[in-house]
Amino acid sequence: MSETLLQSPLNQTHRNLGAKMGEFGGWEMPLEYKGVIEEHQTVRNRAGLFDISHMGQIKVEGEKSFNFLQYMTTNDLSKINDNQIQYTLMCNPEGGVVDDLLVYRLGQNQYQLVVNAVNTKKDYGWLKDHLVQGCRITDQSSLVGKLAFQGPLSQEVLQSLTDCNLEDIGFFRFEDKVDIAGEPVLVSRTGYTGEDGFEIYSEGSIKRIWNAILKKGKNKGVQPVGLGARNTLRFEACLSLYGHEIDENRNPLAAGLGRFVVLKKQDFIGKEALQEINDSDLSEVLVGLEMKDRGIPRRGYKIFKNDQKIGEITSGSYAPTLDKNLGLGYVQSEFREVGTVLEIEIRKRRLQAEIVNTPFYNRGN
Repeated sequence: MSETLLQSPLNQTHRNLGAKMGEFGGWEMPLEYKGVIEEHQTVRNRAGLFDISHMGQIKVEGEKSFNFLQYMTTNDLSKINDNQIQYTLMCNPEGGVVDDLLVYRLGQNQYQLVVNAVNTKKDYGWLKDHLVQGCRITDQSSLVGKLAFQGPLSQEVLQSLTDCNLEDIGFFRFEDKVDIAGEPVLVSRTGYTGEDGFEIYSEGSIKRIWNAILKKGKNKGVQPVGLGARNTLRFEACLSLYGHEIDENRNPLAAGLGRFVVLKKQDFIGKEALQEINDSDLSEVLVGLEMKDRGIPRRGYKIFKNDQKIGEITSGSYAPTLDKNLGLGYVQSEFREVGTVLEIEIRKRRLQAEIVNTPFYNRGN
């Protein structure tokens, strides 16, 4: 497997730690070390360290870069300044989601895009197909090692490894040329777990930083965390996963991401279709579901109401923080109200579930 898949600079480090390795987005990545539930709780209660080197990174620069990205994405890029980050989406002309991504404004006419690993090649091709004169794009994915350090103790531990005042890095902000464990890195504060934390981008020795964080945090219970727990953490926080809640056949309005679609700005790809969808009633919407009967909803399971199929599960799991079996899924809009009892077909049995408020988990609540 390792001969055909891309490898993180930390591949051997993960193996030495006893990680269970698996394929994700064309990369061989750690799925778990000591178990998904233990790693999940580590992030919720202390802090966990993730290797996210598989995430795509595309640099966009040139005098036309702002106009180019305004046209390519749904959010309004004029809302952010240098050292700020914006969550946004790229859509196709029909309003389907090509990808969801983060845009880092490095400086005037200079941006960094962080995209999903499964979509890196597709996104780069999509951007290249629409590229305009006065704008350049570079795929830097394989040149930069990336870590995520998430959890309530993440700032305390990371602060002990840098002179940069991490308190000054606000939510969806970043600072470049930060020294961590002797390595110059970019540090941002976004997160994909529902907890506070940081992302670290390094063109140097990401292994040195990884080891320094684990050593410094060892007495505080800091542990490495795999993609298995990363998924259950994002699921509890109801953060969309590409290929599950969003894809090229589903629009961001139905997915509950309408706040990231600025229809008032000038033309962007998919605007006309999304405007039409916005002006009419949505045929389906994404909802949260809590199982009333014993069972775990999984992706692709059918949702019923009065023997009528009305939707499908996109993500489902046991939620360790909440000790509940939960699911996310699309249902016909007429059945969207919180409190509605539905049935999910699990192993040829229809089990009761109730629509509940999302997100399932909120930090501090």
